[in-house]
Amino acid sequence: MILAKFAELPDAVFLEPQIKKALIVDTNDRLKGAAMKVTRQSEKPKQFDAGKSGPLDGIRVLDLSRLVAGNLLSMQLADFGADVLKIEPPEGDPLRAWKVDGHSFFWKIYGRNKRSCVLNLRHPPAMQALWALMKTADVFIENFRPGTLEKMGLSPAKLLACNPDLIIVRVSGYGQTGPNAHLPGFGTLVEAASGFACSNGFADREPVLPPLALADMVAGIYGASAVTTALFARERGTACGQVIDLSLLESIFSFISPEMAIYQHTGVIKDRVGSASDTASPRNVYRCADGLYLALSGSMQTIAERVFRAIGRPEMITDPRFATNTARVKNRSLVDEAIGAWFSQKESAEALEIMQKAGATVGPVYSVADAMQDAHFKARVYANVEDHDLGSIPMHNVTPRLSGTPGSLRRAAPELGADTEQILKDVGLSDGEIERVKDV
Repeated sequence: MILAKFAELPDAVFLEPQIKKALIVDTNDRLKGAAMKVTRQSEKPKQFDAGKSGPLDGIRVLDLSRLVAGNLLSMQLADFGADVLKIEPPEGDPLRAWKVDGHSFFWKIYGRNKRSCVLNLRHPPAMQALWALMKTADVFIENFRPGTLEKMGLSPAKLLACNPDLIIVRVSGYGQTGPNAHLPGFGTLVEAASGFACSNGFADREPVLPPLALADMVAGIYGASAVTTALFARERGTACGQVIDLSLLESIFSFISPEMAIYQHTGVIKDRVGSASDTASPRNVYRCADGLYLALSGSMQTIAERVFRAIGRPEMITDPRFATNTARVKNRSLVDEAIGAWFSQKESAEALEIMQKAGATVGPVYSVADAMQDAHFKARVYANVEDHDLGSIPMHNVTPRLSGTPGSLRRAAPELGADTEQILKDVGLSDGEIERVKDV
């Protein structure tokens, strides 16, 4: 057992006062997945509430994108009330095919709060239906390779001629212009080309790609911000419709942009540093005597000094090699050696308690299983939501939290084409026209 005592700490640290309480995590739970699943499903799941609305209520979004970036973008808009119409081919968005044990968990989460309309755009009746929808839309999202939309007869010029107020989001790997615009825009390639992979991992090993669709996710959040900015500009009358050129490369590169300026100034390509930091020390994950890990961040001078006192090395505070952050970064290996030796002799529960009492910013390294049992995660980070296949599934809550105009969970991710007929009726297609659309 590891006892993570989130007790009262000196000064401001990483937990809110209302959750600084004892939390016991049984490490054996990592081996009890089935039991945990039963426990989670025995709780009454949160129900979707179709009657709720949000600040984007009345905004209609047509989402022709596939996989992660566009879906995360449109989910963010949907969470805050936008009517997102997921326009899918007959085989569905490829995100639906990302399955575990036969279940599309990515779709269940990133498809929430949306409606699904199947249109086979290779056939004229479906394309005519799309144009009818386009006239009613506020936002249109696509992530085809640059030039494809034009070949489909859906160039931004034609779209804006049809609907001058339309906000068009064009998601791609490298942007709509530039020497690499024509290249396939998969996140993996962008994460490699951006410099992220080169800076991630350990110096004596290969560069490390993120284990998730990071570039897509970053772009999705940037895209949601850009859409709301464009909607605000339209509302103020400073712009009508416009095109948002959203590249995965620029999105993820913005996270490491200072490194280019540092390189130009120093002429040095930094080595990979694993879980350490080349801007602050101490900062790392440390293995305890029981095999569990704790994460530590001493990026402030006062925190670093508390850490040195806690490990019984107060002389490091005045040692020129460790007296400042710049000096500690330069001698990072010595800092980690001293701190790591201390952690290696302590059980994780004891080490955590000592560090927290000292006012050091230290916390446990959680697995997903650990996070699901954490009181703070249960209180606000995720919700156990009703699911027609599994009874219930956990998913992240609407983020961020707005006090006056909060978002909400209104509807489960739709089955493929579940809303096609109603969506087409709403834009004035006759029963015969709808049948022709569905026939193809």
